[in-house]
Amino acid sequence: MRDLQLSLNQTQRVRLEAALDELQTVAPAAAVTVADTIPVNDEDNILKGHGTSDQDGEVVATLCGVVERVNKLVYVRTLRARYKPEVGDIIVGRVIEIAPKRWRLEINFSQDAVLMLSSMNLPDGIQRRRTAVDELNMRTIFEENDVICAEVRGFQHDGSLHLQARSQKYGKLERGQLLVVPAYLVKRRKQHFHHLEQYDVDLILGCNGFIWVGEHVVVGENANMMENKLNLSAEVENFTPLETRKHICRLANAVRVLSALGFTLTVELIIETAEASVSSNIEINNMLGAEFYVQTAEREVKRRADLLRKKSGAR
Repeated sequence: MRDLQLSLNQTQRVRLEAALDELQTVAPAAAVTVADTIPVNDEDNILKGHGTSDQDGEVVATLCGVVERVNKLVYVRTLRARYKPEVGDIIVGRVIEIAPKRWRLEINFSQDAVLMLSSMNLPDGIQRRRTAVDELNMRTIFEENDVICAEVRGFQHDGSLHLQARSQKYGKLERGQLLVVPAYLVKRRKQHFHHLEQYDVDLILGCNGFIWVGEHVVVGENANMMENKLNLSAEVENFTPLETRKHICRLANAVRVLSALGFTLTVELIIETAEASVSSNIEINNMLGAEFYVQTAEREVKRRADLLRKKSGAR
């Protein structure tokens, strides 16, 4: 949020600062800096985790971030940390090199990821051993600059990631926009693939901070049923309808606005921001203007205040 560069007039600047200050009071966090004391109960026999240290009988923070507590474990979660992969993460990457029996991908990590030819489904869908012919035809599957969705399978001996794409929901992504946001804004959830039916758009929130917004692609059994229809209307299907392209651009701009403001990205918040721009009669290109940033911050204040009020009422 501190990197936000906008040409605000005096009124907009006051409104934005007021909204950001209100967010701090509505959702206060136990933020600490280096050498700050973390209040704990000595009788609980707490466990000191990442970002903490014991000094003169007190728990002291060794990182800048937010104090998190899981049962007896106390640790500090850094706010602007780099992407730390975990097995099972859904990631979106871009092919940067084709090597023997593997593709190398850029995934916003300190090292490149590797997708082996043996770790993905072949175009014919048949489960068989990979041959020399398959290796020669690797460029027909993925080539440089292709955007791919995959899953983290594990780590190699040199620290690089090993990916897999053994499901039909993984693979090459086309007809959309790739957005790069800070990885800490995307939280790990049970579902990272979202089909927004009202827009006929697919939204993939990659754990590595790469977000894909593109035209909906049918996968699974329905894909085989629709294969003949797609072949008959290949010329029509070679382009994305104008209305769908507008939806993709509107949702992509909503992600850009939320990312610039430092808000955690969820599918509900992205849809709410896009619908707010429609209800306010804001054109797609004007969503990146200063006024919509201010409106989004004010709307987030109201949303969090309502959630806090509901929680207080439930108690």
